Amino acid sequence: MPALAQAGYRVVAPYLRGYFPTDAPPNASYERAALTQDVLALIETLSDRPVILMGHDWGAAAAYGAAIVAPEKIAKLITLAVPDGENWGKAPLTDPAQQRRSWYMVFFQLSWVEAAVAYNDFAFVERLWQDWSPGWAYPHEEMEAVKEIFRQPAALTAALNYYRHTFNPAQSDPALQAIRKRHGEPIAVPTLYFHGEQDGCVGVEITEGMEKWFPNGLAKHLLSGAGHFIHQEQPAEVTRLILDWLGKP
Repeated sequence: MPALAQAGYRVVAPYLRGYFPTDAPPNASYERAALTQDVLALIETLSDRPVILMGHDWGAAAAYGAAIVAPEKIAKLITLAVPDGENWGKAPLTDPAQQRRSWYMVFFQLSWVEAAVAYNDFAFVERLWQDWSPGWAYPHEEMEAVKEIFRQPAALTAALNYYRHTFNPAQSDPALQAIRKRHGEPIAVPTLYFHGEQDGCVGVEITEGMEKWFPNGLAKHLLSGAGHFIHQEQPAEVTRLILDWLGKP
């Protein structure tokens, strides 16, 4: 953020819904379509011009949704670690390697999983980070910040509801059906995409062929030695590539 601000950009980093210090109401929807609505509402509030939108993981999913629903509000799109397109849509159902990586999505559907995730001071979360970014010695303060969020009332359930509400049709909000049906459409916004070659959450092979989902251009960077938290593992390189791409017409 400081590097982008120094380059002349106004930078805003909102929390996703349900995360500290925002409220986490138990009756709220946490599916991808709701996140799409949140992004568009933030753009409407913060800018009277098309914005550059950037998102990692669930933030990427929300950004794709916003770019599909309202491309006129987004000048350029930057996403990390979660691709879009046919491969990602099918992989959890058809790709055995990705099924093994995505096991936690099924595990999170269980009603008692909050206790398992919180056990032994969230050792589950630490193990996930190790699996997703193997070899990354993440700073202690980063993990402590995540744990502090999950210690807040209802925050852990809200985080798990992202998976419950998105991947379990019984948990979907009928009012969001119109947005949900549009997910998977091509993205008309010029896009920059990053993926770590050692990503243990979403296999790098899932990014193959995603270019056809971006008819107005996709610049894709696969970074060696990086895992799922690519922007934290290689911040200087990611920032350099972002600024270079933004400077191009």
